[in-house]
Amino acid sequence: MKKFNFKQFKLNRVRADELTDRLLIINLYVTQAVVLLIAAVILWFQKPNLLSMFAVQPMWQIALWGTVYAVAVLVIDMLISQWVPPEITDDGGINEKLFGNRPLWHIAVMSLAVAICEELLFRGAIQAAWGPYWTSILFAAIHFRYLQHWLMTGLVFSISYGLGWIYIQTGSLWTPILAHFLIDFVMGCILRYRREA
Repeated sequence: MKKFNFKQFKLNRVRADELTDRLLIINLYVTQAVVLLIAAVILWFQKPNLLSMFAVQPMWQIALWGTVYAVAVLVIDMLISQWVPPEITDDGGINEKLFGNRPLWHIAVMSLAVAICEELLFRGAIQAAWGPYWTSILFAAIHFRYLQHWLMTGLVFSISYGLGWIYIQTGSLWTPILAHFLIDFVMGCILRYRREA
């Protein structure tokens, strides 16, 4: 039997300026498709009540919790960006390249895809088994481009924990999906339109 040589595979750090726009977009959507597939497999085995998980009543409560949480995160993020040196919050330029020249509709589509796929996996599937704390540790770990700075890792962990908490409070996955979408969409718009200011 022939042995498989794992040494031939090497992980190299890729800088944002080395990525083409097309490769970055393909990577985003393929990653989200994988996240969605993993969520579907886990949910298949868990067999949750999907109608309950995606409850839309009371809609005002879902909208209020999701919007207030997103606004709080965005305000905290803006305060951090005022007081913390840029090298501490740097993600290697990925977000700038991802959102910097994107049309508004595409920022919305990307934000919605990420919000639905990641919340379905982390809050919908993983949190049911692990709880919000361990789910948030995993969530922070997969956002590996922030792991080089403790502040950003802590911020991603805290945002994730908050998303898990608002999911528990409302009982609807639409709440963290809405909050996640609003956070990503507003931050994407800031990155896109601050260049024109």
